[in-house]
Amino acid sequence: MTSPSPHPGSPVPSRFPVVVVGAGPAGLTVGNILRAAGVDCLVLETESREFIERRPRAGVIEEWAVRGLERRGLAGRLLEEAERQSECEFRFDDRGYRFGYHELTGHHHWVYPQPLLVTDLVREYADVRGGEIRFGVRDVRLHDLDSDRPAVSYTDPYSGERHLVHCDFVAGCDGARGASRAALPDRALISRHDYGIGWLALLAEAPPSADCVLFGMHPEGFAGHMPRSPGLTRYYLQCPPGDDPDDWPHDRVWAALQQRLRAADRPPLKEGRLLEKRVLDMHNYVVEPMVFGRLFLAGDAAHLVAPIAAKGMNLALNDAFLLGDALVAYLAEGDPAGLDGYSETCLRRVWDYEEFSEWLSEIYHGTSHGDPYRAGTTLARLRRIFTSPAAAAAFAQQYLGTATAF
Repeated sequence: MTSPSPHPGSPVPSRFPVVVVGAGPAGLTVGNILRAAGVDCLVLETESREFIERRPRAGVIEEWAVRGLERRGLAGRLLEEAERQSECEFRFDDRGYRFGYHELTGHHHWVYPQPLLVTDLVREYADVRGGEIRFGVRDVRLHDLDSDRPAVSYTDPYSGERHLVHCDFVAGCDGARGASRAALPDRALISRHDYGIGWLALLAEAPPSADCVLFGMHPEGFAGHMPRSPGLTRYYLQCPPGDDPDDWPHDRVWAALQQRLRAADRPPLKEGRLLEKRVLDMHNYVVEPMVFGRLFLAGDAAHLVAPIAAKGMNLALNDAFLLGDALVAYLAEGDPAGLDGYSETCLRRVWDYEEFSEWLSEIYHGTSHGDPYRAGTTLARLRRIFTSPAAAAAFAQQYLGTATAF
């Protein structure tokens, strides 16, 4: 067994059943599932604990994911503090159209910023469940993944010493630029889709201008409004990919937001100081399969879905639930079924969410391409959601991720 809150310089055993590379939502959830079952593991993270607990990320969590965290004892503060959202609003044709998905489905979205979830997960893993974790490690490398004795090596940031840790399995949860992706063999298939657009992500010191998420479809480009707290609002503005955030000063930002989110039947936006500006280039990718020998990928190491549909953290949690449970079943009970089917099971939901993101992108951006045909078909799709109960129900199911099977 490991000791809680290990000292950064304390020695690490040279063998663990599982080494988890990456302390994001996927890696920490896997670690917590293993520790709850009494399975020792080591989590390695290249950043500091302070950094991962403050790294700016969005936080829309689907209800099935919240319930999955709750069943594993990982949703205490989330259930107390997260905001539940039951509807959203589309703005087009100079009007606002409310879409009440809870009324249609009985399900909610939960808004809980990823830094808060990561803070909860790392506290539970390291401080409560006594899991071993090392922050700030350097030069992480994966070895012998096709053998029955894989290993992970890293440099200790305090001593400068090189450590080699043997294990049965490696959970690669360290994103697209991490050691797990660097270790993939040539046979890995990485499919990528670039949308050819950017989003200017903004955090404003301004009260929300509505009690729900707003999506603005405008000939000048998409705009989004996401309430975060009584005094903070997240906004998005469509822009060219690779655009310089400094080219978007305060007055230009608010003029674009007011224009693109305008509705004649709604009041203007409440403006405030801009606290954050960064440009996100919209693209997706999928790695197939998600298993290579004893390496099991999860989260952004395996797939990325652009924030268009707010699906990324949900996919990471789905991977983590499946992988954590499968590792416990194998290591504690000798049952290989979960590990054998891990990649195929994950990828069914991954591809469903990827397709929905691409479909929703056409809804958001179809009116701004300067093509009257695309604009016309986009508006037809939007109107169908608000005139056809069947179309509304189908959209709500995809928006909430509530399909019974993928």
